[in-house]
Amino acid sequence: MAIELSNESNATCEETDLLSIAAFAISEMGIHPDSDLSITIVNEDRMSELHVEWMDLEGPTDVLSFPMDELLPHSAADGPGIIGDIVLCPDFAAKEPLKHSLADELSILTIHGILHCLGFDHAEKAEEIEMFALQDRILADWKVAQG
Repeated sequence: MAIELSNESNATCEETDLLSIAAFAISEMGIHPDSDLSITIVNEDRMSELHVEWMDLEGPTDVLSFPMDELLPHSAADGPGIIGDIVLCPDFAAKEPLKHSLADELSILTIHGILHCLGFDHAEKAEEIEMFALQDRILADWKVAQG
């Protein structure tokens, strides 16, 4: 599995943890282990630009996802593919009222981005319940696996 992480911001992040949680989430979702994912960490100005360009929404956000090969959960038998690109904005995430650490929030946002790349959404209440429960379970299982 090739996970490329690029920090284009001045934010200090636990990059090793982000790579680990991404690999864990991809495995948990049954995606072929040779599939590719890109994670880019940006500042609020860059996130605002991307948010307008791709979502036609003003201002920054915490995470954007750009699926590529439309891989679906548990599609490992289909072979490797390109999962997509995830863009994280730690500066924006840090301004949100957090119930946990920023490191945990960035882990959750990484899982969230991967789930979006795999077709999950939260536009409807039932979808939101499913997606958020799944991301919480993946994070909890990853923490247990870390010891």
